[in-house]
Amino acid sequence: MAGVRTLLYRFVFYAGSVPIVLGVAPAALFGKRAVMWQAHQWARLQRWCARTILGITTRVEGAVPDGQYLFAAKHQAMYETTELQLILGGPAMVLKRELTRIPVWGWATRLYGSISVDREASAKALRQLMTEGAALRARGRSVIVYPEGTRVLPGESPPLRSGFAGLYKALNLPVVPIALDSGRFMPKKGLKRPGVVTVRIGEPIPSGLPRKEAERRVWEAINALELGAGKLS
Repeated sequence: MAGVRTLLYRFVFYAGSVPIVLGVAPAALFGKRAVMWQAHQWARLQRWCARTILGITTRVEGAVPDGQYLFAAKHQAMYETTELQLILGGPAMVLKRELTRIPVWGWATRLYGSISVDREASAKALRQLMTEGAALRARGRSVIVYPEGTRVLPGESPPLRSGFAGLYKALNLPVVPIALDSGRFMPKKGLKRPGVVTVRIGEPIPSGLPRKEAERRVWEAINALELGAGKLS
């Protein structure tokens, strides 16, 4: 049964994604608000497919604070890349550069608001990251980053990528850490299964901290579920 649900989910989600992505072009004629609305329709499609076909829902622990922040989230599945857009009110995204080169979809992410990053984290790439991040801050946008750089398996707690420190410095915003366990139900490989994804929103971590302290506090907070922490600090 899990195999049938997984195949059905993939078919419905990807088939439904095509008209939504293609609809970005006409939406762009009406401005960025229309583009964001179109993008959130895609996120709602993902939420509907996960809930209706797979039996996966979300439980949010903690509250989304008011104001402008850098959100730093655990990354275990594609699920949170759309679900957190709805929960957090549409922050700009930090994406792998190769994703922004996908025809139509990559253009759509730039209209929505995104920062493209190079996995190699060269000096040039880090300077561009800081420049684009500062520009988004000036426009009043919050930003979401997955500081581990890629999806990881449940239980894994790799160190943060170096780009996080550059973005933290460039934005000069408090960081809201987010722990989650989506990989338990939507693994990168294998069958998906029903369950409740926990999204735990931590208390803001101040801006302007020394690099090592900021990285330590964010790492501990986004791994709270893996580490079995009772609460985020």
